[in-house]
Amino acid sequence: MFIDSHCHLDRLKLDTYQGKLQLAVDAATENGVDAMLCVAIDLEHIDEVLSIAAEYPQIYASVGVHPSSLDGEEPSIERLLSLATADKVIAIGETGLDYYYGEDSKEIQLERFKRHLLASKECKKPVIIHTRDAKEDTLAHIARYSDPDVAGVLHCFTEDWDMAARAIDHNYYISFSGIVTFKNAKALQEVAKQVPLDRMLIETDSPYLAPVPFRGKPNEPKYVPEVAKFIAALKGISLEQVAEQTTQNFYTLFKDVQA
Repeated sequence: MFIDSHCHLDRLKLDTYQGKLQLAVDAATENGVDAMLCVAIDLEHIDEVLSIAAEYPQIYASVGVHPSSLDGEEPSIERLLSLATADKVIAIGETGLDYYYGEDSKEIQLERFKRHLLASKECKKPVIIHTRDAKEDTLAHIARYSDPDVAGVLHCFTEDWDMAARAIDHNYYISFSGIVTFKNAKALQEVAKQVPLDRMLIETDSPYLAPVPFRGKPNEPKYVPEVAKFIAALKGISLEQVAEQTTQNFYTLFKDVQA
């Protein structure tokens, strides 16, 4: 059993599935993926995210606005809390900081990230964090505004061990995507070796960043076992151990989900 802890099902490339999301979900199920978390990146498409979760019993949803989504509705704490009451919403996000492309919007990102963390604290739903080239500011916001009893996950992790360790100290999980399988990701692979298995999640972040051996193709949830296989080889443990522990971690973090 595998869980894709972060995917964007409203953005999947469905050309090979006759345009039908049901067929992509079926393909994931046939490949041992028993649950998926469909993650919002803006409020303009939130209805589609929520409707996908409502339609499929194995799919859950998050509500939030990505740090690089700058042209749409700005989320207030009240708006996030209202959306968080929708059926099958188990998380706030994705949110966070991305200075790689968006350093010019740093102040907007910091304020928005703060609102997401405060909403997470109030509604007691974990927060999904995107962080890129913003290590110290991300950790400072987590330390100041995050509830360690609710915590969350640093998704699609690409930073260093120091950041991972400090986030884990705040009760966060570290999630690895297909990037960890890339040949040029040696530093990230060393981080993955060090992250304790009981603090780890796996994801596709589909439709982006397909893992080896599917790199360069549209990504989809059925490929999340490839991430698990790579992690197992890195750590010298069985695939079953990775599958079992990351699944348990998902249910431990997202307490609104019934295993």
